[in-house]
Amino acid sequence: MSNSAPHSLELTILMPCLNEAETLEVCVRKARHFLDSHGIDGEVLIADNGSTDGSHELARAAGARVVDIPVKGYGAALLGGIEAARGRYIIMGDSDDSYDFSNLMAFVERLRAGFDLVMGNRFEGGIKPGAMPPLHRYFGNPVLTGIGRMLFKSPLRDFHCGLRGFSREAVRGLDLRTTGMEFASEMIVKATLNRLKITEVPTTLAPDGRSRPPHLRSWRDGWRHLRFLLMLSPEWLFFYPGLLLAMIGFIVLVTLSLGPIRIANITFDINTLLLAGVAVIVGVQAVGLAVLAKQFCIANHLLPPSARFRSLADHLSLEFLLLVGTALTLAGIVGIAIAILTWQEAGFGNLNTGNMMRLLVPSSTALCVGLQLAFTAFFKGVLGLATR
Repeated sequence: MSNSAPHSLELTILMPCLNEAETLEVCVRKARHFLDSHGIDGEVLIADNGSTDGSHELARAAGARVVDIPVKGYGAALLGGIEAARGRYIIMGDSDDSYDFSNLMAFVERLRAGFDLVMGNRFEGGIKPGAMPPLHRYFGNPVLTGIGRMLFKSPLRDFHCGLRGFSREAVRGLDLRTTGMEFASEMIVKATLNRLKITEVPTTLAPDGRSRPPHLRSWRDGWRHLRFLLMLSPEWLFFYPGLLLAMIGFIVLVTLSLGPIRIANITFDINTLLLAGVAVIVGVQAVGLAVLAKQFCIANHLLPPSARFRSLADHLSLEFLLLVGTALTLAGIVGIAIAILTWQEAGFGNLNTGNMMRLLVPSSTALCVGLQLAFTAFFKGVLGLATR
């Protein structure tokens, strides 16, 4: 699907389809009526994902063009449809008759005004009784939209509206990759990160006209959206939690290495010291994963280049990380060696457990963190080889 269709029309109304014979014809007729009644030079395009119920014939008879998309998935169908579209602008929507294709002028006007992505907002336009399950309306969509707005500073308030319009070239420039339901989130995230001009228009959602259950699976597809949002945000997934964990662990580790602390009726001692060492190790590992994940995403065009990250990556060179890792590893080895010598002086007999743990836990932590940094440095270098 690397060949781009020529811009011979102003608008393509694109509908993905998988066995939608019950509703596809009425959707196509509404879309054709919209184009004809407003004098818009456009087409209705069906991206068929393997229908076996005669959807092809119904769509063509109603005035649509049909392209077959062999790769399965909601995102795959839309990606194929975008490549095959002949319009400069595209309005996409589900072919289950839940969206009104005869009322799209608000999208067209915003696209003509220069917006790159025009999202429908079902919560502003109205959700008719029975159109959206309560789980989606009051939990799934608000939660996922809230997470998307927080992670990516998106201005949108309905992340998962299936009716949206966009400039074909602007969206093709985002290099969208996902083939499943998370395609809807990928488009918004990348459009936001690439600073495209984005707006919303009120959209009405009606109950779909099918007698069979929808393709959407609430928990499965909700999880796919959530994990995709998290994976495209290494800062929130790895960096901030890891940095917080490492800082708290380091402060506690240093403090308890000097002796126990009593707060009110609670004494923090060796057990807490051990947990602090674990927190430092896990936190440093998470921060390292954040750097590696960000580098991987940028190299594979999942995220746009970042001048701030490039500056950080330049400072955290392989040599610098290796130097710091080696210093910490040696410090850990020295501490462990001192502990062994102390044990030897005692004839390898019983020692004061508290005193030994105050030496061994920080030393072991330094050793682990040092080795982590060394391995992370070389892994970062391997990822760098691929990008050069």
